[in-house]
Amino acid sequence: MKKTTDAGNGQGTRKVEAKSSAAEGLKELFIDGLKDIVYAERALLKALPKMMNNASEPKLKAAIEDHIAVTEGQVQRLEQVFEILGESNRGKKCEAIEGLIKEGESIMEETEVGPVRDAGIIAASQKIEHYEIASYGTLAAFANTLGETEIVALLEATLAEEKEADALLTESAYNSINFEAAEEDEN
Repeated sequence: MKKTTDAGNGQGTRKVEAKSSAAEGLKELFIDGLKDIVYAERALLKALPKMMNNASEPKLKAAIEDHIAVTEGQVQRLEQVFEILGESNRGKKCEAIEGLIKEGESIMEETEVGPVRDAGIIAASQKIEHYEIASYGTLAAFANTLGETEIVALLEATLAEEKEADALLTESAYNSINFEAAEEDEN
């Protein structure tokens, strides 16, 4: 049986036909989201060293290096979640993170080494953090609804780390990097 869903308010919109492999229940949607975010975290483990190597401000480099270790812990936590659920921890390609990483690479290619590139790296990193915050918040809510209290705790621990990383990036940007980048415009 083919499923369709309304793709809008009915005014000039068409129904979207679901794939044959589409999630039929919240648990399937939850597992699909977990596969998406574990792919995203693993992709970030490959992308973060490049961002670190292209940053020039020592505190930014250190923050990215610290976040690599945090991200490794997040992947391990996700692997625990999959184990609890009795599911494979094989990720599913996350188009969103692919696009965000590509955007970060473009920023690095389009800026000279220095404060302007650092500001761009922070901007790209914050977009990634916001995506992760939205993803982990949603997944924790799904886990809570499904009564998976142990999983909720694991996901909320990661959510707290993502929020902390976002706050550190904001602090770095507003304490010096954005102002140094603005000075580049004046020279």
